[in-house]
Amino acid sequence: MPFSVGPMELVVVLVIALVVLGPKRLPEAGKAVGRGIREFKDSIGGAQPDQAEAEPELIRSRPD
Repeated sequence: MPFSVGPMELVVVLVIALVVLGPKRLPEAGKAVGRGIREFKDSIGGAQPDQAEAEPELIRSRPD
């Protein structure tokens, strides 16, 4: 792996983000990044909110 990120590098990145964004906007930026990663994982995995809700109904409505 060409890029290894250790604890010291993470601290440096967080300090730079704190200086650039400020203490008020940093949590908002973190939430936005988390939402983006979650949406990316869902799109890659093919999970859709409508599909997850529809599956239990299909299982219950099947005749035995």
